[in-house]
Amino acid sequence: MSARGLGRGFESLIPTDFNEAFDPTASEDKKSSKLVEIKLTDIEPDKDQPRRNFKPEQLEALANSIAEHGVLQPIVVTKDGAKYRIVAGERRWRASQIAGIEKIPAIVRTLDAQNRLELSLIENVQRENLNAIETATAYMKLKEQFNMSSADVAKRIGKSESSVINTMRLLSLPDKAKHMMVEHGLSEGQMRPLIMATPEQIEAVLPKIIEENWSARKVEQYMVEQKAKKKAALAAEEDAKKRITPSDERAESLSNRLGVKVKVRTTARGSGDIVLRFKNEKEFEKLCSILTA
Repeated sequence: MSARGLGRGFESLIPTDFNEAFDPTASEDKKSSKLVEIKLTDIEPDKDQPRRNFKPEQLEALANSIAEHGVLQPIVVTKDGAKYRIVAGERRWRASQIAGIEKIPAIVRTLDAQNRLELSLIENVQRENLNAIETATAYMKLKEQFNMSSADVAKRIGKSESSVINTMRLLSLPDKAKHMMVEHGLSEGQMRPLIMATPEQIEAVLPKIIEENWSARKVEQYMVEQKAKKKAALAAEEDAKKRITPSDERAESLSNRLGVKVKVRTTARGSGDIVLRFKNEKEFEKLCSILTA
């Protein structure tokens, strides 16, 4: 089974002079490595692996390919006690388990924890395997665990600093929004306009984004409109406060003293009416008692 798993013409299909073009981990290794075959049961995934979601249908398709042609690109691992820890290629390792092969081709590297996380992240980002939340989490791990700045992270993964910062800002979204983003495959562009929104606004608009498949541009326009509406409402409220006249203030004072609703209506010349509103006969009697005392 292992021979079939590695595929026909294994040595001819996979180069044995590993260089950085074939394996980007080469420059980080402290000593040269060679291609080996390792039992799947001797390999474990890295707990710091950025990727957390593996689509079953994609794993099944890869497993079928591996069963037919073998593993054409070796995974990259490091030695960890009696086991090997995956640096790059967890999807190939998982698919190989489904395919039922016993061994997998692997390059054994000597890397520290930071190198492992960086290289795992780089591999997944370059292959576009990570969703935005996984990518943001990986960036944050690099910053917090290894005391790296956003600029350091950007340099290591070949992104702009602003791109790294914007991606990490997704982690400020409510947990429910992040779960929905991953579950429904929403893009970073679709979710970024929601970062400054309230939890209530996010909860109200997310179903629309999902059900109507809003583009990133439409989400952005919607949030701009909502912000403008809120600003207009606040302005109207402030304007209404400014329009309160002395008669309004006196009416409120009278209402508090008399215990009934008081309305003052004035004309431009200063004349007017005072209207006292009571709910029932008891309030009327009380009002009369106060006014005639």
